[in-house]
Formats: sequence, structure tokens, C-alpha cells
Amino acid sequence: MCLMQASLSCRVQKLGVLQQLNLLDNPYRRLGFPPIVLGLIRLRRRGFWGPDLKGGGEKIYQETHLDELQSFPNNLTSGFFGQFLQTERGRENRGIAENTKAKNKNSAELAAALLEDVCYPETQITLADFHWTHYVSVQPFKESFRRIRNLSIRNLFLSDEATVSFLALFDGNPLRSLSIVGLTLTGEGRWISANRTDLSSLDEFFVSDVTIIDILKFAMTSDLTFLLQYQKKLSIVNSKIFLLSCYLTQMMVNTEYLDVSDNLLTDLTLPYMLCDSGEVLQNLRVLNISGNHLKSFSTMNRLVTQLTRLSHLDVSRTSYSSMPPSCTWPSTLRYLNISRAKLATITPCLPKSLEVLDLSYNDVKEFVLTLPVLRELHLSGNKFLRLPAGGHYPNLQTLTIQSNTLNVFGLSDLQSYRRLKNLEAGHNKFVCSCEFVTFLHSQLVGSGDVKITDGKQSYVCDSPFYLQGEAVSQVNLSIIQCRPVMFVSVSCGVALFLGMLVSVLLWRCHTFWYLKMTWAWLKAKRGSQRRWQQRNMDESEPLLSFDAFVSYCEKDASWVEEFLVPALEEPSDTDSVNPTSPLTLCLHKRDFLPGHWIMDNIMSSIERSRRTVFVLSENFVQSDWCRYELDFSHFWLFDAGGDAAILILLEPLSKDDIPKRFCKLRKLMSSTTYLEWPQEEERRPEFWRSLRNALRGDDEQEN
Repeated sequence: MCLMQASLSCRVQKLGVLQQLNLLDNPYRRLGFPPIVLGLIRLRRRGFWGPDLKGGGEKIYQETHLDELQSFPNNLTSGFFGQFLQTERGRENRGIAENTKAKNKNSAELAAALLEDVCYPETQITLADFHWTHYVSVQPFKESFRRIRNLSIRNLFLSDEATVSFLALFDGNPLRSLSIVGLTLTGEGRWISANRTDLSSLDEFFVSDVTIIDILKFAMTSDLTFLLQYQKKLSIVNSKIFLLSCYLTQMMVNTEYLDVSDNLLTDLTLPYMLCDSGEVLQNLRVLNISGNHLKSFSTMNRLVTQLTRLSHLDVSRTSYSSMPPSCTWPSTLRYLNISRAKLATITPCLPKSLEVLDLSYNDVKEFVLTLPVLRELHLSGNKFLRLPAGGHYPNLQTLTIQSNTLNVFGLSDLQSYRRLKNLEAGHNKFVCSCEFVTFLHSQLVGSGDVKITDGKQSYVCDSPFYLQGEAVSQVNLSIIQCRPVMFVSVSCGVALFLGMLVSVLLWRCHTFWYLKMTWAWLKAKRGSQRRWQQRNMDESEPLLSFDAFVSYCEKDASWVEEFLVPALEEPSDTDSVNPTSPLTLCLHKRDFLPGHWIMDNIMSSIERSRRTVFVLSENFVQSDWCRYELDFSHFWLFDAGGDAAILILLEPLSKDDIPKRFCKLRKLMSSTTYLEWPQEEERRPEFWRSLRNALRGDDEQEN
């Protein structure tokens, strides 16, 4: 045992930051040396007594500042606690809770011995589990109680005789605060001998959870003036009180705080408590009557009107379902709590003097009253769809509106409150729109004047469905979701710009021209194939009607008509030795069939001609789109071979002068000999002779 105690002492002493030590109900007899608390300078709460612990001569205390000392002693004697408690002497506003659980037959003497160790009057003493069912001598306690100012007792069982003895403990003592939690009375209320008890120093008396064993025989026969006339703060909580008579409240001449919550008071018994608007409780400032069976708000209003100093009224956890349209209240009323009732509509019955109003957990849907000095408004647990208009509360600083049906709120809603600083609006059914998510993100990081005090995890998306259950602080919506119109507009603008850019590039590269010409050629080619198939089916030879098809620009038509056609189609008699026969030329103005598609005419004429003559000039390469269609169709004819095409240059042209879109023509000029139209008259016969030889072929050339 000694080794174990030494080991424990060494280990505990290393915990320099330890604030709470609980070693209760362990089977040790001594605390060991050195004491286990040595070095624990931050220790504030201590509990280490066991059933076998006995006092000794060890020095088991040190200079420390305890908030609570918890013990369950059975075998200790006077002087043992003094070793701990003497270090507390002279401290202000601090105390030690000495939890004495005494159940043996010497409990009174033991408790008295322990209380003798209390040196500092402000020490908070808590005694627990006292079962006094007969007369107990209070002499052992007398001297100790003269030094106690604050006493708490838990689980106190008293008979009539013990009650008289218990009250005698405080007779003439300077006790200021007495709290009893869990009081069981086994007698009949015959405390007549305690009527002269002096409790003039008792300012605060709190009793809760009172149980009377035989309620039918219990009849208060004592004059309780000694118990009620001096207290400033009186609480009788959860004690099954259904009637507090006018006689008792008339004794409460000094009472400023009265708490009768969680009892059985009703609208019928409440008037007896307040003497039906008589002059009672004239010094009362705080009245807590919550948790009782009250249904008539007008009755409560009528009764408290006489309380001319009342500043705080708590009527929460009642059955109020409506309120009158107008009311009269004490002008001093500042705090009103009507939470957890059944109100659905709030009328102007509320006083204009309110600074704090709690309407939480009712069935209210809207709140539009003007309260000029209101600082705090609590509306959680109702059915609000939006924040109340802030213009009605120019001095509001705190607003709580949690657990409603609030879908969204924004900056404009908050700006309507002139002085709002704190907001709690979590646990609502938020629609996580882009505007709300963006706004709440800025508020959660503290960028606004209003501080959200209920934590970012309280704000959860309820819709849309794919965001349901997500914390708003974790939601990041894309620009497509947030700005669909702008996104579509920008996208269309970008697409239009890119389309225009591509179109310009395609136009500069003559892509449209190529596509258009390709389509025209494919269509004409299909017609040509059909004609060839028809000829094959008819087993007929291709019909060649022309020696040459002439392709030229419309601006060069005068040269074709004045020089080319007469020179080739009329017989030549300049050479009497070898006269030349005329050639047949195909000209689009003259030989195209009317009513046929121009490309079909072109392809048909090319098929029916042995050669194709291109009359090249600046006009040819810069002609309009109609000429491009004709010329492009000619270029596809080059696939049949270069000997089928004859080039005539009316004016000097190089390959570089021809646009790049005429790729076939540029290629042909690089690989094929072309004829140049001579400007000199004497050279023209040679030109015509060469042209005729090219059109007729090698077997028909002149010698």
C-alpha cells in the first residue's frame, strides 16, 4: 500500500497543469508523504476521500486556491479540514464546497466537527443526505454556524421535531443564503415552537423539489412571518404548490425576487397569491411564474399591473394561446419571457417599455409591433418565413430566430436594423441560392457589421435537393449555377466572336469559296456520271460536238468575239497551198442550253469538247463569284490531264499574279506551255497557226 501511494504521489506531482483531481471512494487510509497535491498549483477542484481514510499528522496541504473541495468522510475528526481550509482565509469572492455525506448515527457530531474547520465566512458549504427523523440537538452546530454565510443542503429529510431543530440552527446567525434541493417533510407541519426564530440576516432562501409524505394530514399551523418577511430573494421551485395565499404574500414585504416556477398554480388560484389586485409585493422586481398551469394572459396582466416596481416577468412554459388586443403594464417592466407557450398571434398588448422580449417556441408567424427601446428579441422555434422588419426596433442589438421556417435572408434585411450586432438564425430551412450562399460566407468571416454568434455549422442547406444537409459554409456554387443568364450571354458573345473570327479566317482563306465550288462540281459531276451511264447502257459513243470549249471572263468577251471566233471558226485562205478548215467553238453565251443549270451546261459542254481554251487576263483572275464557279469547274477538269487545256494570255501574267485559290491554274502554268497574245500585228498569224495546231492535235498540224 505504501509503495502504491508513493508511486501515485510521484505520478500526480508531474501533472503541473492538472485542474481537477478526483480520487473518491478508494481504499486508502492515508494520503502519503509527500502529499499527492504537492506541485499542483493549478488545481481548482479536489476530491480524494475514501471510506477508510483517517486523519494523521502529515502535512497534506499546500498554498493553493481551490474552487471546490469534495469529501465523503466518516472517520475524520475536528481539525483535519482545517489544514486545507486555513489557506483560504482572507481570499475574496472564493469558497470551498465541502460535500459531507453523513449517514451514520453520529452524522450530526461529524458534520459539526467538520464545520468547525471552516474559517472563512464566504466559503460555500454543501451538505448532502441528512436524514433527521427525530429531535436532533443543534448544540454541536451552534458555534460553527456563526461563521457560515452561505449554506446548501441536498437531500434533506425532516420530521416536525427535526424541522424545529433545523430552523433553530439559524436563529440569530448571520446566514445570508440558504439553499435546499430535495426536501422531504415527513410530518404534519406543526412547527409552532419555531415561530420566534430570528432570520433577519437571511437575504436569499431557495427550496426546490419539495415532497410532503402525507399531504392530506399536512396543515401549516405555524406563523411563517419569520421565514418570509426578511428575504429579498425567495424561490419555491417544483414543489407542487397549487395555492400561495394572500396571507403569505403579504408577509413578503422585502421580497424583490420571487420564483414559484414549475408548480401547480392556475388562473383560479393566482388571484389569491396576489391578493386580487391588492397592495402586496410592492418591492418585487423579478417574478418567475413559469411552468404553471396558466391559460389566461389577461388575468396575469391584470394582476401584475399593481406591481409598480416589477422589471422582469417570466411566464414561459404556460398554456397561453392568445392575448388581448391591449393591456396595461407597470411602466418599469423591461424583461418579458413568454417562451414555450402556444401563442399564434402577437397583439399590441405588449408593453412599449420592453428591452428584452422572449417569444421562443410558440406558433408565431409574424411580428410587426413597434418597440422603440427593445435590445433583445428571441423568436426561435416559431414559424417565421422571413426576418421581422427592422424599422420597428431601432435599438435592437440581439436577434435570435433559430429553428423557424426561414428560407433566406440577405444584406438588405440586416441593414434595416440600425444597431443590430448579434444574430442567431441557424437550424432553418435555407434555400441555398447563389445570393444567400455568397452573403452568408461574407457574414461568417465577419466582414459585416452583424456578428453571427451561433456558429457556421448551424446553417445547413435544405434545398435544392442535391445540397440538402450540406453546411452553407462548405457550399461553393459555380458561375453556371449562380449567373446562368450572364453565363449564357457571355458564352454566346464569346461563341459569336469566335464564329466571326473563324468566318473571317475562312473567308480570307477562301474556304467558303472552295466549299461552294466543290459542292457545285460534285453536283455537276453526278449529272455527268448519269449521262455516261446512260450512254453505256445505250452502247453509244460519246458525242463530241465541239473542237474547244472557251472559258473567258465577261470583260474579255469583245476579244473572243472580234478575234478568236472569226480566226478559228471561219475558213482561212491566207495560205493557198495549205488552206485550213474551220473549227467549232463552244461559247456559253451562244451554245448553253436555256433552262438548264449552269454547272450542268458547263460539264456537258466540256464533255462534248476535245479541248478547253482558257483566256487568261486580270479580269479572269479577279472576276465575281459567278465566274469563280465557272472557272473552278474548269480546274477540276485538269485532273483528266494537262493536254486537254490550252492557256491563252491576253496580257503578261506570272504564276504569282494568280490568286492562290486558283491552285490548279497555278500548277498548270508551271507545267504547261501557254500562248501569249501578241500586241504586234505581224506576229498574230503565227499565234493563230500555233493555236489551230494545238486544237487539232499533232496528226493534223501544218507542215
